[in-house]
Amino acid sequence: MKAFAKNLRELRLQRRLTQHNLAVLLNTTNSSVCDWECERAEPNYDTLKKIADILDISIDELFDRRDG
Repeated sequence: MKAFAKNLRELRLQRRLTQHNLAVLLNTTNSSVCDWECERAEPNYDTLKKIADILDISIDELFDRRDG
């Protein structure tokens, strides 16, 4: 999940979202977002879909799984 954690943090910062902002949008806690970014936990599939929607990317892009 290293690519996910790194990408989540980078994409969140690019969109000028704090961990708190993202947590509110996802209806979760700041510590959950921190745990995902620090590789201590993984979001479930429904949360992954919400993250991708909020960041306006595909789940594959979130995991850095692009064609080419």
